[in-house]
Amino acid sequence: MFTQYYPESAALTVELRDQVDAFIAGKWDAAKLAAHQTRKLREVVALAYDNSPFYRRHLAGLTTEAVAALQPADLRNLPFTTKDDLRREQFNMLSRPLSEAWVFYETTGTTGISTPCPRTNVDSLNNNTILTAYYRDILSAHGDGQVIGISGPTELHSTGDTFGDVCRSLGHTVVKMWPHSPMVGFDRALELMRHLPLTGLFCTPGMAMHLAQRAIDAGMRPRVDFSLDLLLLTGELLSPSLLANIGLLWNAEVHNVLYASQEASVLAGAASDGRLRTAPLINLYEVIDPDTGEPVDFDDTGRCYGELVITNLYTGAKPLIRYRTGDLVRMTQPDRSAAVPAPSLEALGRVNDRLTLNGHTVTGYDFEDLLLSKFRGYCDYQITIERGEDDVDRVSLMLRADPTTGFPSVEDAVQQCLEELDTPLTVRFGTPGAITGTGAMVSWKAARVIDLRTNQSDEVDAAKNIAATRS
Repeated sequence: MFTQYYPESAALTVELRDQVDAFIAGKWDAAKLAAHQTRKLREVVALAYDNSPFYRRHLAGLTTEAVAALQPADLRNLPFTTKDDLRREQFNMLSRPLSEAWVFYETTGTTGISTPCPRTNVDSLNNNTILTAYYRDILSAHGDGQVIGISGPTELHSTGDTFGDVCRSLGHTVVKMWPHSPMVGFDRALELMRHLPLTGLFCTPGMAMHLAQRAIDAGMRPRVDFSLDLLLLTGELLSPSLLANIGLLWNAEVHNVLYASQEASVLAGAASDGRLRTAPLINLYEVIDPDTGEPVDFDDTGRCYGELVITNLYTGAKPLIRYRTGDLVRMTQPDRSAAVPAPSLEALGRVNDRLTLNGHTVTGYDFEDLLLSKFRGYCDYQITIERGEDDVDRVSLMLRADPTTGFPSVEDAVQQCLEELDTPLTVRFGTPGAITGTGAMVSWKAARVIDLRTNQSDEVDAAKNIAATRS
C-alpha cells in the first residue's frame, strides 16, 4: 500500500521485480551483470562520498573523476570498512538522514556498543525483492494459502518485518510469535503452532530444537501432533548434520534460508535447489585471507574459501563499501543445475570461531558437522574442550536426547573425530542449559562451546546474561 503514496517506490518495485525475475530465468549474461554492478557501484560510492561523514574521510583519496570511472576490480584499491568503524562512527556512517528511513533497527550490542541500521524504502525493496523471488519456488511447492510463523524478534530488529513482507508478497498468512516475548511465551507459541495450524516456521536452529523439546515436555509429539511442512532457519550456524536432525525432529522439509546481518542486510538467500545463493544484483562479493587481507580468487574447481567482504549496490540509508563481515565462507560457482545463476555460499562461522585441536584448525561449521554427523533425534547440544596433562586436546559432546532410544553410532563418531582431527571424543547425555539458545545474539562459539583451555570471553559473559533473563 505504501507504494501508492510514493510513486518512486512503486516504480522501483516493478523495476526490481522484473530485473530479479529475468536474472533468475537466465536472461542476464555476464556482460549485462557486470554493467549493472559497475553502474550501481559508482552510484553507491558517489552517494557515500558526498553524504557520509565517515566515507568522506575514509575515501578521501578518491576524486569525482575516479568515482565516475570506478570498476568492480578497482575495489581492491579501496580501504576496508570494519566492525570497529561501525561502532566508532555510529550515525556518521549514514549516507542519508535518519528522517528518510521508514524504520530504525540496530545491532544487538551484546558484545559492544549497538550500531544504527535504519532502512529506507530503497533498502527494503532491494533486499525483500531478492528474498521474495528466491523463496517463491520453495513455498509454492507446498501449495497456496500457507500459515507461516515467524519466531524471531521484532523490536529494533528486521526479522519480523522482512519475513512478514516476503510472505505477504507471496500470498501467505503470517503469524509473528516470538516465544521469548512476554506477550507470547512458549506455551502460547506451541498452542498456535498446533491449532491454527502453522504449515511453516521461520526461526533459528536453536529455537526449532527448543520448541521440539518444549513440545515433548508437554506430552506432545513434534513429528505427529503438528502440521509443519517447512522449517525456514536462519540466524545461527547451521551445518548439514544439524539441518538433517531438525528435519527429523519435526518431520519437515528444512532450509537454511538466509545469510544476512543487521549491518549488511541480505547477503544470500535459499533457493529451491537447497543452496544459499548470493545476490549479485544487490551486492558485490570479495573473499579475502582473514589473516593477511589479501584477495582469494576462485580455484580451478570453482570454489574459494576465506573471509567475506561485501559492498552494497543500492543507494539506501547506510550502504557499506568493502565491509569485512568477520565471517568465513565457502563460495562455489553455479553450474547448470543451479536454481539461481549465482554462486552458492556456505556460512562457516566467524573468523574468531575457528578452533585448533591437536594441530588441526577447523571452522565452527565443519566442526559441528563432524561431531553431529552420526546422531539424530537430539534437541540440543554443547561442546566442551579441554587439554590434559599430556598436552592432548579432548572433546566432549553433550546431547539432549533420550539415551534409552539408542545411539548406535557413538563409536563411529568417536572414530571419525580421531581420524579427522586426531582428537579423542566422548559423548554423554544431559541438559546443556539456556546459553545454547543465544547463538543468534552472540556467536556460535560463545553459545555452544566451553573451551577450558582459554579464559572466558566477554561474549560468553554476554551469552550467560541473555540466557539468565529468558524463560
